[in-house]
Amino acid sequence: MFLLSFRAERSVVEESREATNGSATGSIDSARDDRSLDKIGIFGEPSGFSMPKHTLTGNIKRHRAFPSKILGNRRDILVYLPRSYRRLSRRRYPVLYLHDGQNVFDAATSFSGVEWGVDETAERLIKEGLIEPLIVVAVANTGEQRIHEYAPTRGVIEAKAKRKRRSKGLARKYARFLMDELKPYIDRKYRTNPDAEFTGLGGSSLGGLVTLAIGVLYPQVFSRLIVMSPSIWWDDFAIYRIVDSIEQKPPMKIWLDTGSAEPGWEQARELLNRLLEKGWKLQKDLQYMEAQGANHSETAWAARVEPALRFLFPGGLGVGGVGLGGDGGSGIGVPKESFSLQPLAVNLKDVHEAADEIPILLICESTIAGRPGELTR
Repeated sequence: MFLLSFRAERSVVEESREATNGSATGSIDSARDDRSLDKIGIFGEPSGFSMPKHTLTGNIKRHRAFPSKILGNRRDILVYLPRSYRRLSRRRYPVLYLHDGQNVFDAATSFSGVEWGVDETAERLIKEGLIEPLIVVAVANTGEQRIHEYAPTRGVIEAKAKRKRRSKGLARKYARFLMDELKPYIDRKYRTNPDAEFTGLGGSSLGGLVTLAIGVLYPQVFSRLIVMSPSIWWDDFAIYRIVDSIEQKPPMKIWLDTGSAEPGWEQARELLNRLLEKGWKLQKDLQYMEAQGANHSETAWAARVEPALRFLFPGGLGVGGVGLGGDGGSGIGVPKESFSLQPLAVNLKDVHEAADEIPILLICESTIAGRPGELTR
């Protein structure tokens, strides 16, 4: 660990890479031998296997080795800019910050070679008018420090291990890095709309956990959250206690999801119920999705990027502010010819979908039963 004594904006090596047709320009490959992506893999493991080709799409700028005095480390930052960014020189844009940035845009750097495809999805949805143009900031994790930076409490990392090792619980420090170092830099460098109303945060697994924790703790900074398959089990369900500590619901929209093939999907239902009890309303400022048959993987999360973006950054088309069905789009990962969606009555169990698409059950208000805010399966 070390502390940096120089200003962040002067220490960042910036590159601009504009890709087309779903693959990056050749100059991206020349960066593979830099210090941040050398013979040690980005997750701290040897990278001797054959890496997939880069899959960057659109106008993406890379800030190498962005330093943090707060955390005492560096990480790569990738910034996606919408196509209108150059043309509309006075326009300011909402911003979505995503954890595990290696997985967001590029298969060549993603875990197991599978990316979320946020760049391709955003390009298409913006073009179709299904979401508003936005800036996406992919914040890389730092390998072994991920378990510490994404943990809101000092929980046990491996419960079954003989020698129990605890996380340092650095989520608050990681939040300070985002709020006090990275966000100010992004707001100075790019034409953002810096207010909380226009600032989102998202991630999956531990990234989903830290997203909700940071959102609850700092609603004055982040007000649009993508919480995918959150690690609710962490530290004896610490996130329940964090949500229960909310005294007054902030003006915040939350996308929460899970897969039916994930262990502990019932925990996501319980988390949903606690959010409902705090005042969030389904299809207003809270949306919940269960992907039938989906497991805990990058492939599953990539399939849910579209509906999450359409709920949190709608382009003014569709139903219920989600932009689903009947608007010229493709629905939520399902061919538009196969069904039409109605507000408050969405059930895709019986839809026969393409082999490479994941069947999705979108749970809306019509499925609520029992006590107010409680869902039954």
